[in-house]
Amino acid sequence: MNVDKAAELVQAVFGGEVVVKGAHLRAVMNTEIGDFGVELDAQSVHPTDDASDVERDVRRIMGDVSSAFVLTEIVGPPAGHHSLTDFDELTDKLREARAKGTSDGLSYAFGMQLNSEVPSLAAEDILRIMQAYVLLSPLLRRRIGVDLLRQALPYVDPYPMAYRQKILVSDYAPNIDALIDDYIESNPTRNRDLDMLPLFVFLDEDRVRAKLDDPLIKSRRTYHYRLPNTDFHKPNWGVVLEWNRWVMIERLANNQNRLRRLADDYLEQSSIDFIDRASRKMQEWFDEIFD
Repeated sequence: MNVDKAAELVQAVFGGEVVVKGAHLRAVMNTEIGDFGVELDAQSVHPTDDASDVERDVRRIMGDVSSAFVLTEIVGPPAGHHSLTDFDELTDKLREARAKGTSDGLSYAFGMQLNSEVPSLAAEDILRIMQAYVLLSPLLRRRIGVDLLRQALPYVDPYPMAYRQKILVSDYAPNIDALIDDYIESNPTRNRDLDMLPLFVFLDEDRVRAKLDDPLIKSRRTYHYRLPNTDFHKPNWGVVLEWNRWVMIERLANNQNRLRRLADDYLEQSSIDFIDRASRKMQEWFDEIFD
């Protein structure tokens, strides 16, 4: 789907006006909830502000050629829970317009990313979210059915096993500086299923930039959750479903007794045994949200 059609569908749901920002870049401005971006997801096709006319033409042609296999990305503004059903309406319109999803091509590694607002910036609260995610991510991968190509590519890699074990032990209680340093030491990349770097840049940009020179790391007060597929072929798939899956992580993080018990189980068993046991023990809890 090209950027013009995608922007038109955003406008149909949220209102606003479509503004041409570049050959392969649109914005939907002044909608009911803020401004959207719609763009071809490839840095190489978007010229800088000071680019020459020749460079702009070259990049436009590159975009025209690559648009057949490079995804069109819709970036929404911060939105409240009341807007989730509107995003599902947009999903339905994209589906009706035959937008392609993860399973529609062997080379499609399309994903949906959620940026959940961080309610507390205390190190112990951030750590509990990370621990809950480590414990639930194998089950989330099973429920989502993460596409094989997306698993093979590095974009949604899990944290290394040694790091998972490190943050789950009961006596791991870092301050925010140590939490950031330990994370970057084991995860010096944006390519994680739960990417903590945007939040850590928000908390201490100098500390992160001193270790990672990557201009694509943006400061956000969010948990940058990258795991879900884009499953337009499933009639019941949408933003609400994936958001509810994320809510399970928050629920577990807020239940410290259950979190500790599961962490101890995880550390005592192989990951396969843990997944099977957790699946049986928490079947009703998961089905309440997922099914």
